[in-house]
Amino acid sequence: MTAYSRLEAAFRKISTLGDALSILNWDMATMMPDGGAESRAEQIATLKGIIHETLTAPRMGDWLEEAASEPLDEWETANLREMRRDWLHAVAVPADLVDALARAESACEMIWREARPAADFQRVKPALAEVLSLVRQVGTAKGERLGLGVYDALLDQYEPDGRSAEIDPLFDHLETFLPGFIELALESQFRRPPPPPPAGPFPVESQKALGLRMMENLGFDFRHGRLDVSHHPFCGGTASDVRLTTRYNPDDFVSALMGVLHETGHALYELGLPKGRWSSQPIGRARGMVMHESQSLLMEMQACRSPHFAAFAAPVVAEAFGASDPGWEVDAFHRRGIRVERGFIRVEADEVTYPAHVIIRYRLEKALIEGRMDLDDLPEAWTAAYGRLLGITPPDDRLGCLQDIHWYGGAWGYFPTYTLGAMTAAQLFDAATRAEPAILPGLAQGDFKPLLSWLRDNVHGRGSLLSTRDLLTAATGRPLDPTVFEAHLRRRYTPGG
Repeated sequence: MTAYSRLEAAFRKISTLGDALSILNWDMATMMPDGGAESRAEQIATLKGIIHETLTAPRMGDWLEEAASEPLDEWETANLREMRRDWLHAVAVPADLVDALARAESACEMIWREARPAADFQRVKPALAEVLSLVRQVGTAKGERLGLGVYDALLDQYEPDGRSAEIDPLFDHLETFLPGFIELALESQFRRPPPPPPAGPFPVESQKALGLRMMENLGFDFRHGRLDVSHHPFCGGTASDVRLTTRYNPDDFVSALMGVLHETGHALYELGLPKGRWSSQPIGRARGMVMHESQSLLMEMQACRSPHFAAFAAPVVAEAFGASDPGWEVDAFHRRGIRVERGFIRVEADEVTYPAHVIIRYRLEKALIEGRMDLDDLPEAWTAAYGRLLGITPPDDRLGCLQDIHWYGGAWGYFPTYTLGAMTAAQLFDAATRAEPAILPGLAQGDFKPLLSWLRDNVHGRGSLLSTRDLLTAATGRPLDPTVFEAHLRRRYTPGG
């Protein structure tokens, strides 16, 4: 066997262990009884330990060095690049720190589940402090190995080569643009009478059936996945067994439906990744979380909040709830779908205010990681940031710093990928609709095949062959351009303005 073939075999094992870990995490969020938390933490920590041990075995470094001089094709060369990235991240962190963080994350997440509905940040703060301390240690260790600052080392886990020096000016610009634009969008909206609200309640079983139908329209293959309920909507599982979740409110069907459409975008990306030999290799993974978030937001925001999709969806939704009053007409449905409103919950935010939610979290997590802010000050800093950017004040921590699972589950450095993903989504959808005239008429018929086909060819099927920048440039003809996102917002929310 060559050094490269030995590496492929090792990473096949790592991939299989990672798949098992993903299913365990999905089960913990959906099915596992609370009494299973301690044993589940042990299972997760053990699997993470085996993955770390396999990835950091002494022979791995030698194989990586030897493989670099072997004759490799384009995909093998890119796969070796991604293997080296994974290896560098792993060897930077000692095994006992990996184990400690895995246990702390599981414990903190279970406490968060109790603290969130109780709006009690103090209950979870000690566990969060432990997670934060361990995450800082991981970031420091990786930063020393990679030549990066602590925050950038954590960000690199989710967005390869992502750097805060590039994010900061983009977010500074958005932070200047958003408050005034939110006002313009609200003024434009105010000039028309609000669409009549649909009358509830909306039975959960009807909402679930509607979500399943829409997933099928988008192109989801139920032979390779399922939909369940969790505290926080997510997409997990594996690339051949994708697990989606949402949460239901009998008084509001929109939140669950849009959550399903969003997570289905993630799922379609996973299902479209390279198969066969590459499915168990780093190159067969999604190209970082910016591209992953772009796929969910492209489906939810770009496609499913368009007037074209509203023409198809409005009568389908009305039928699902047995309704026929004016609140269910196409125009009313579309206008509700693009309604701008200052709100507290990120996952329920409209397209205009959503970037503000992300910027707030990015600034706060960066300050916490870099030690410029103490965890005791988080609730107050959160409230102040919402007042500054959105002009609202969260009434309690449930609607404030407890609402997202990310920090409590150990995902620090993730948040900026949401808004970078939104910008990428706008650019990809713009390029797709220019290249394929059948996409918009297809949405009006509930037919996503033209859009999904373009995405399969230009994004999904390429896996991690290219960097995020090169993948976006190949698909759209240019690297990330924030003016495309802003132009989209102006067309949709201030028409004629």
